[in-house]
Amino acid sequence: MNAASQHNAAIVLFGHGARDPEWAGPMRRIREAILARPDAPSVELAFLEFMTPTLPEAIASLAAAGARKVAVVPVFLAQGGHLKRDLPVLLDAARAAHPDCEIVLATAAGEAAPVVTAMAEYAASCLD
Repeated sequence: MNAASQHNAAIVLFGHGARDPEWAGPMRRIREAILARPDAPSVELAFLEFMTPTLPEAIASLAAAGARKVAVVPVFLAQGGHLKRDLPVLLDAARAAHPDCEIVLATAAGEAAPVVTAMAEYAASCLD
């Protein structure tokens, strides 16, 4: 992605949420790692429940700031019930609310090949 289009693009790291605010620590670290890259896009966190912002709030904020493409990246291990039932409803509503913004959905992070490889390497290293 070139620098000009990068400024119109954004990422939402979408997680379940928890009552304990420390639960979101890994998501915050992922966000910080993305933002540390040259020409980083905007990156926001969003949560299904217990924490804020919600996905609709995060997308609305990014769209208001000029994002024309938003990639929603579920920071879930697998495509479970929330991603199969709840997320499509939220995305349909966000797309209707922001027709000038392309909203795309990534596969659950835990199902991405590089993430599976990294987790396998980590698990194997636990015997060292």
